Amino acid sequence: MRKIIEIAFMPNFDPQTVQLIIVAAVALALSLQTIFLLAILIVVRKQARSIREDVEDLRTELMPIIHNARELFVHVAPKIEAAAGDLSALAHGLRSQAADVQSSAAEVLERLRRQAGRVDAMTSTVLDAIDRASAFMTDAVAKPMRQLSALLASVRAVVESLRTPEPPAQPQPTHLPEDKDMFV
Repeated sequence: MRKIIEIAFMPNFDPQTVQLIIVAAVALALSLQTIFLLAILIVVRKQARSIREDVEDLRTELMPIIHNARELFVHVAPKIEAAAGDLSALAHGLRSQAADVQSSAAEVLERLRRQAGRVDAMTSTVLDAIDRASAFMTDAVAKPMRQLSALLASVRAVVESLRTPEPPAQPQPTHLPEDKDMFV
């Protein structure tokens, strides 16, 4: 077997050369970074300029609207305050009227309760009087009427008994036909 030996060519660099290569790489990286930052700066400036122009356009369009709104608010604010004051006074008036209506309703209900109690008492009194009167009438009229009816019924019975002739008396046999064989 044969041994293959590879020989790698490795140049021998001294430390100055290595430092020089590192400095060159850092300088190249810084240069590229500077170029990228300059490009970003240019793009940002263009965007800032564009935004500034848009803001100016917006400002020129909005300033009249803001000014008109401010003037409208200055003119309308006293009216709004007056309307708010009127609403407050109206609410206060409604509250006091509602309290008056509530107290009046309570008073009317109390009077109605008293009157209903009086009517109930009067009705009960009248019905009790009618009940007593009907009981008295029953005792005063019905009792004599029953007595009179009983008297008339007895008179009628007496008259009827006197009016009808008595049937002839049939002799009672002293013996019954079934008792033939018996001797007494």
